[in-house]
Amino acid sequence: MVNQLEVKNIDVSYGSHQIINDLSFTLEEGRIGCLLGPSGCGKTTVLRTIAGFEQPKQGQVLIRDRVVADRKTNLPPEKREIGMVFQDFALFPNLSVEDNIRFGLKKWSKKDQHARVIELLAMIGMSTLSRAYPHQLSGGQQQRVALARAMAPKPSILLLDEPFSSMDVELREQLAREVRLILKQENITAILVTHDQNEAFAMADEICVMHEGRIQQHDSAYNLYHKPVNRFVADFIGEGVIVPGMVVGGNTVNTELGNIHGHVPAGCKPGCLVDVLIRPDDIVHDDDSSEKAVVVESAFRGSDFLYTLRMPSGIEVLSLVPSHHDHKINETIGIRLEFDHLVVFPSTR
Repeated sequence: MVNQLEVKNIDVSYGSHQIINDLSFTLEEGRIGCLLGPSGCGKTTVLRTIAGFEQPKQGQVLIRDRVVADRKTNLPPEKREIGMVFQDFALFPNLSVEDNIRFGLKKWSKKDQHARVIELLAMIGMSTLSRAYPHQLSGGQQQRVALARAMAPKPSILLLDEPFSSMDVELREQLAREVRLILKQENITAILVTHDQNEAFAMADEICVMHEGRIQQHDSAYNLYHKPVNRFVADFIGEGVIVPGMVVGGNTVNTELGNIHGHVPAGCKPGCLVDVLIRPDDIVHDDDSSEKAVVVESAFRGSDFLYTLRMPSGIEVLSLVPSHHDHKINETIGIRLEFDHLVVFPSTR
């Protein structure tokens, strides 16, 4: 596959304050990437650098193997063949849906403009609303129009800056899935910036988790959840608790929850102190188990409860339980450990 985008060892600063530090990643044609991280981690600055609104102090940005930015070069945004969808959609209120979509096609022939607008209206499911104005649309419909307008000229890369942030939580994931389908239909290479891991998981093929201007892990959603490379990723992605343990054999760690079997860090011999990540799906509700825990907190999530459980040792863990098991606070329930693999970090003790 061809690399549509290559970001190579970029540093970006605002004055004397360095925001991005030696950051690199690539994105192949037709792939959807995501820059995911908390507020202030630098993800929007990376997007602005790719777009041409910021210039790197070091490193390069390449689009289709052409250098568009380095310390001496900064090609203007309009010459980079990129499309952008912003947080507020930035639709033109005085233009109809079809005229908003047509806006970026001024260099196309009238015939080609019309064909492209018709094609995109059908793709976003809004053919009957072509004459409507933005104020007559729902937030989700406005989002689709903004997406179609950005996609209309067939950009090399589509940049999406927190495009679902103004939506209700319930709608965000649904829209992320819809946008993914549309982008895949068009084979458009795209980068999403978000702080919401559910949006990232629903939309992206690959995700860069960022912290303090650096990429901590560039991976699939599955690996970020099940195989985090460090504590920040383990804490930021999903939910879980860290339990202290000690290596007692080749691939066995003794914890307050009992012995857990799995891969341990390289060079960790018996007696080595470690920390074990326990996810909610590692603790299974089992009425017949002799292992007991007390319900401390309960969060209803529709199909599941997320229980905080206190073990006999006093340690607290999380457990995801089907919602027909409705247990009260301070109730004692049976549990068992069910580890498919072990996530272990060197101890900080």
